[in-house]
Amino acid sequence: MSRPNRTVEATQAQITDMFAQSTAVLAQPSSDTFERFERRGGIQQALIYVMVAAVVSAIIAAIFAPFHGDVTVLGQLFSRLIGIPAQFFLFTGLVYLIGKNLFKGTGTYPEVAYSFALFYVPLSILSTLVMLVPLLGWIAGLVISVVMIYFGFLAVRSSMNLRDSVSAGVTLLLSGIASFWIMVLFLS
Repeated sequence: MSRPNRTVEATQAQITDMFAQSTAVLAQPSSDTFERFERRGGIQQALIYVMVAAVVSAIIAAIFAPFHGDVTVLGQLFSRLIGIPAQFFLFTGLVYLIGKNLFKGTGTYPEVAYSFALFYVPLSILSTLVMLVPLLGWIAGLVISVVMIYFGFLAVRSSMNLRDSVSAGVTLLLSGIASFWIMVLFLS
């Protein structure tokens, strides 16, 4: 029987750690803040954390599904539980591939996924909650989207080690465009 690797266990973030790290990232937005946390988790931690957002979104969508004639409770549950993680990993995968291949970024995919999860999860949960308020939800959702772009820019710079702002911005933009078209082609 092998002994557990305490060094790895000590460095891998638990869900409570991720919430605390998210709070730090949101309260002190900078590439340096992302740098502090990017190696404290990986793909598994990013998936667990993103699933928290997916579950919250699925439950809220399922609760409100009966008020909308064109959706079902099960449809909302499954579309959120599958769609949110799929979109997250597609987008972060594109960030990694574009940043590495076009701009010679030196980050790793686990760093990208974990860095993005730290701001994506709390902001997407907040977005899901504020979208419940008819007009305010739409306006707040727009503001949250802009905030996500800003944090995405910081996360790209940090996790891919792209110090040039143009390279980080273009990586984020191309990833967004490619992700959009892949989803359009996949869903049509």
